[in-house]
Amino acid sequence: MLAFVIARLTVAMPDASPSQMIARAFGPLAGFAIGWTYWISLIITNVTIAVAATANVSSLLPVLARPGLGALCSIGFLWLMTCINLAGARAAGVAQIWTTAIKLIPIIVVLILLLAIVGSGRAEVAPFPPQGLTGAGITASAALTLWALLGFESASVAADKVRDPARTIPRATLIGTAATGLIYLIVCSGIALTLPAAQTQTGSPFGAFVSHYWSPGPASLVAMFVVVSCLGALNGWTLLQGEVPLAMARGGELPRWLAVTDARGTPRRALILSTILASLMLVANSLQGLVALFTMMALLATSATLWLYVGFALASLRFRLVMPAAIIGLGYALWTLWGAGVVASGSSILLMLAGLPFYARARRERA
Repeated sequence: MLAFVIARLTVAMPDASPSQMIARAFGPLAGFAIGWTYWISLIITNVTIAVAATANVSSLLPVLARPGLGALCSIGFLWLMTCINLAGARAAGVAQIWTTAIKLIPIIVVLILLLAIVGSGRAEVAPFPPQGLTGAGITASAALTLWALLGFESASVAADKVRDPARTIPRATLIGTAATGLIYLIVCSGIALTLPAAQTQTGSPFGAFVSHYWSPGPASLVAMFVVVSCLGALNGWTLLQGEVPLAMARGGELPRWLAVTDARGTPRRALILSTILASLMLVANSLQGLVALFTMMALLATSATLWLYVGFALASLRFRLVMPAAIIGLGYALWTLWGAGVVASGSSILLMLAGLPFYARARRERA
């Protein structure tokens, strides 16, 4: 429903970025608050993906499971993809093509194994936890489940760089969300339902699944392919963490200092600043284990992104566009915010408020 809302808003305002859509509905301060929080969510998402990559590497190099070393490895991944994006859009595009091709390998392997074990009758649903399924448990897991699908709104961020955005972006948003959701549903459900609960809580569930139903050798290869998959995702999110503040600075929502680009149009300052903030975030939490750090960052990233979805739904209601879908989407976003917990959702509000001094400075520059 939220993807449908975003698609409809893009058709109505093909020239507007997400924060500009919110601003047209509720004023510049609301647009800034949502845009700022979304930028911060991109930074946190990159931290989470880098930690996920490190967790998969640690299945081959256990020394990286140590909190300090794991954080250093994650920081290295952040700067690797930042350097690729600093080289320009062409370099980032080539990296994305290769990583996208490679990231399909672990998904295909898991799908083939699932078909094989189901066809051979070896598939057994792992026992549910003793406490069973509860409403509170489902609510609490909603935010982590959504984290895997974050980014379906990202096509709207690049509206000014897309040919025929009123047609292309809605199609990309709807088809991409549906296809990704279906694949993730099959693969992740297959792993969660057939592996013992203890094995799904490792840093490399794909590798654990392949090791359990095939052998440790192929599992190591799959773990490395998952690392490449993480780097591909990190590459795309790194691009966004430069484009979002660039668009906001050009719109007068952030200081003009961030609106500067190089000869290739790369927002070097925004990219470097974003990665510095991500690195500091990892350093500040470097004493946590990889799984605990991943869970905490995933919840915080999801909570921060949900405010954008709330803004989209409210803007759709404000303009009377696809109102039934907007109402359902708004309800889902608020429910997921509740499920993320007081700490994550409360922290996302504090992060939103932390941007107000930068908004005030940008307003003074415009005046």
